[in-house]
Amino acid sequence: MGKKIRWGILGTATIAMQEVIPALVKSRFGQVLAIASRDGEKAQRAAAQFGIKKHYGSYQTLLDDREVDAVYIPLPNHLHVKWAVSALRAGKHVLVEKPIALNAQEARSLKEEADKHPHLKVMEAFMYRFHPRWQKVRQLIEEGAIGDLKMVQSSFSFFDDDHRSIVYNRKFGGGSLMDVGCYPVSVARFLFGAEPVKIEADLDNHPEHKVDITAAGIMEFEKGRSIFFSSIQLFENQEAKCFGTQGIIELELPFNPHEDASSKIVVIKENGREEILIEPCNQYLCQVDAFSRAILQQTPLPVDLSDSILNMQALDAIKESDRLGKAVRL
Repeated sequence: MGKKIRWGILGTATIAMQEVIPALVKSRFGQVLAIASRDGEKAQRAAAQFGIKKHYGSYQTLLDDREVDAVYIPLPNHLHVKWAVSALRAGKHVLVEKPIALNAQEARSLKEEADKHPHLKVMEAFMYRFHPRWQKVRQLIEEGAIGDLKMVQSSFSFFDDDHRSIVYNRKFGGGSLMDVGCYPVSVARFLFGAEPVKIEADLDNHPEHKVDITAAGIMEFEKGRSIFFSSIQLFENQEAKCFGTQGIIELELPFNPHEDASSKIVVIKENGREEILIEPCNQYLCQVDAFSRAILQQTPLPVDLSDSILNMQALDAIKESDRLGKAVRL
């Protein structure tokens, strides 16, 4: 394990600059070798900021660099599959930001390409799954700590009134559902360990930009249900609660906990309240290390593309339910 994965970064998006590149700088299993931007000066400034050896003025030039082993793609949603496919064809492993595609069909096309390159790894960057707190929550549920899980209630919102933002760009795959609503959808599937069988949802679309500013819905599972909402025009908030037949699990800041402070799991039962503290954790670092180790050890990824396709199918069904004005079955 002395070798490190040499990473290339396609783009200088905020998530890359503030979270993923700093995590890679700390990684024991990877190092950032190159960064690219369509604006060469941006790439140069980013390289200087993080001490990155190489910078390029085009994404393809970085992909042509034979020294790069893996790439991270933080580009707008409509470019995820395009550049992930290009990266695979260039012989690179790929970590691509969530949501992995614009729809399930696009996600399936990526898997079809990935299947042609079985020696390469491709994974969607749902960083929350790598935080030990969520692993502990799932363990508690599986062990019956709150009886049978019957309800997951979750939400993710923030307020953005800059209509130049990509979240207001329909072509780019904007809207609250794709930006943050994908988290409540993913976490319900993760906790139930199953796929929804019926979804009913309503989207409040912006009259000019035609993207959803708020999405809300109910996902029915065989053994329970999930109630969720997301918004880009509500006060910033994250929430997740798990309701069982014998108790409740609550999480503070479920999707973006502070990396320099312990995070809390609260278990409420008839005989009282228990607080479980999880040590401080950088979930982005956990994510890139898990991906790098899978490459180095040639082991399966913790989350595969089949899971990503299923999450996109649920997102597609939410949009379809809103379009039809009724529940849809999966």
